[in-house]
Amino acid sequence: MAISPPLLRAESLTLTFGGRPLFEDVSFSVHAGDRIALVGRNGSGKSTLLRIAAGLADSTSGEVITERNATIRYLPQSPDLEGFASIGAYARAELGPLDDPFRADYLLGELGLDPDRAPQGLSGGETRRAALARTLAPEPDILFLDEPTNHLDLPAIEWLEGELSRSRSAIVLISHDRRFLEKLSRSTLWLDRGTLRENNAGFAEFEDWRDKVLEEEEREHHKLGRKIVREEHWVTYGVSGRRKRNMRRLGELAELRKAFGEHQKPDGTARLAAADARESGKLVIEAKGISKSYGAKTLVRDFSLRVHRGDRIGLVGPNGAGKTTLVKLLTGELAPDAGSVRHGANLEMAVLDQRRDALRPEETLEHFLTDGRGSSLIVNGEQKHVVSYMKDFLFKPEQARTPVRELSGGEKARLLLARTLARPANLLVLDEPTNDLDMETLDLLQELIAGFPGTVLLVSHDRDFLDRTVNAVIAPDETKPDEGRWIAYAGGYSDMLAQKGAAGTPASAKPKPAAKPSAPSPTPERPQAGKSKLSYKQKYALETLPGEIETLAKDIEALEARLADPALFAKDPGGFNKVAADLGTKRTRHAALEEEWLELEMLREEIEGA
Repeated sequence: MAISPPLLRAESLTLTFGGRPLFEDVSFSVHAGDRIALVGRNGSGKSTLLRIAAGLADSTSGEVITERNATIRYLPQSPDLEGFASIGAYARAELGPLDDPFRADYLLGELGLDPDRAPQGLSGGETRRAALARTLAPEPDILFLDEPTNHLDLPAIEWLEGELSRSRSAIVLISHDRRFLEKLSRSTLWLDRGTLRENNAGFAEFEDWRDKVLEEEEREHHKLGRKIVREEHWVTYGVSGRRKRNMRRLGELAELRKAFGEHQKPDGTARLAAADARESGKLVIEAKGISKSYGAKTLVRDFSLRVHRGDRIGLVGPNGAGKTTLVKLLTGELAPDAGSVRHGANLEMAVLDQRRDALRPEETLEHFLTDGRGSSLIVNGEQKHVVSYMKDFLFKPEQARTPVRELSGGEKARLLLARTLARPANLLVLDEPTNDLDMETLDLLQELIAGFPGTVLLVSHDRDFLDRTVNAVIAPDETKPDEGRWIAYAGGYSDMLAQKGAAGTPASAKPKPAAKPSAPSPTPERPQAGKSKLSYKQKYALETLPGEIETLAKDIEALEARLADPALFAKDPGGFNKVAADLGTKRTRHAALEEEWLELEMLREEIEGA
C-alpha cells in the first residue's frame, strides 16, 4: 500500500540563541490525519518549534517544506484581538474564498460568545475561545495548537475534545493537560535538551517510554565512564607498544573524556515543599446555609459544608459558576448574604490566586519572594538565602534581579508557587495552580498535595490532576444551573462522573451523589417536652455507636498507613486515589458518629438530671 507524501516536512532545524543551540538538527513530518503530541519541559523550545513549522518564525538553519496548496492554521498562547471591531470580525479574518463564511459564527456560538460583541474587556478564557473559533473555522489541512485548553473551563475543554476528534485536519498539539493529550494523540514528539525523539504511540504511553529512554541513556553514560577508567589504566600501566599506536589511544581517550564531560543530564526538577505550620483543629471549616448573590444573579444558595483536617476538596464547574466566590466565602475573604461560616482553631492559610494579581511587572524575583526584606526569607523556621530557595523552583541565580515582566508563563506560575509555599500554612487554597506548569512540576505538585499534612481547597479544570489529588469534589447542580446550588461528591473527578452515571443522571437529571462527605450530620431528635426517657432507637444508638466509632478509627489508621507509603502513588495512582477517597469518606463518617454520640450523651444526662 502506497504511503501518501507528508503535508509538511521539517528538516534539520537548528535554532541558536547567543551561541547556544535551543535545539539542533530537528526533523519531523506531518501526514494527513496525524494526531501528534509535542511535549517537553518549559523552556525546551516547543512553542518556538511550532511557530517555525507554521512559518511564523525563522530557524538558524534547516528548512520547512510544505505540500503545495496545504493550508495551515496556528493557535498562539497569547491571542491578540486589537484592531478588530468585533469578535466575529476577528474569527472570520482568516477565512478563504472557498471557506464557509458562517462556520466562524457557528463556532463562536458553540463556545458561548456573541459574534457582535466588541473584543475589549474579554477575559482570558473568552479570548482563548475567540482564537479557537478563528483557528478552527477554515478547517485547514494542519492545525498547530499551543496550549489550547489554557483558561478554558471543563465544558469548553470537553467540547473542544469532541470537535478535534471529529476534525479531518492533521493536528500537532502542545498541552499540559494529560487527559486531553491522551484522548487526542496517536504519536508523540519529545523535545528534550535540544534533541527531538519520536514515539509512534499516543501520550498515554509517553511516560513509560520516556523513562526507558532515560534509563538506557544513563546506562550508556555509565559504560562510557567505565571505558574511560580502563583506558586511563592502560595509558598509565600498559605495556608500551609502537609510539604511533600509543598516540592513537591517547587521542581516543581525549575524545572519550570530551564526550563524557559534554553529556547533558536531564533538566532538574523543582523541589516543592509547603512550609509547616501548627496543626489546625480537627474541624477546619463549617459553613451552614450560606448564600451569595450579585444583583439578580445567585452564585451560591443555601450551601452547607464541613471540612475536616486532612481533607482535599476540589471545586469544578463552568467559568462564572461561582467557584472562586465559594472559595472566598469558605475562607472568610467574603461575607455571605445569609448563613454562617466558622473556622476551626489555629487555622493558617496560604492562598494561590489564579489571576496573578500579586505579580508586579517591574518587581524583581528577589524582592517578590522576600517582600523587599533583603536577600533571605524564612522557610520552615529557618533562614534561607533567596537564590538557594529560587533554585528549588528551577530559577537560575542570575534571575534574582530579573523583573517579573521578563518571565514566561510557566516561570510566573512557579514564582507564585514559590511564594505561596514559603508561607507557614495548614490550609492550602489553590485557585487554578496548574496553568502553565510543565508535567514534571505538575507531578511534584501532586505529590506535595498528597503528602501535605493539612487541608487543601483546590479549584481546577485539569481532570487528571483532580483525580490524582482530591478526595471530594464540589460541583454545581446541573439540573438547576442558574440557582447557585452546589453538590458534594466523594472521590475525584472520575468518581463524580461515575456517581452521576450510577444515579442515571444525564445533564438534565438531578445529580444524586453516592456520598456527601461535606454535609452537616443530622442532629439527633431531641426529647419532646415532658418526655422522661430516651427512645429505644436512641438507647440502641448510644450502645452501638462507640463500637462503630472504634472500628472506623482502626480503618482510618490502616488507610493513613497505606497513604504514608511514598511509593504507593508512583506505583498505583488509581489505587492511591481510591484509598484517599475511602479515607475521606471514613473520616467524615467517623466525625458524624462522634457528634451524634456526643449529642445523645448530652440528652441522656439532661434527662437523668431532670
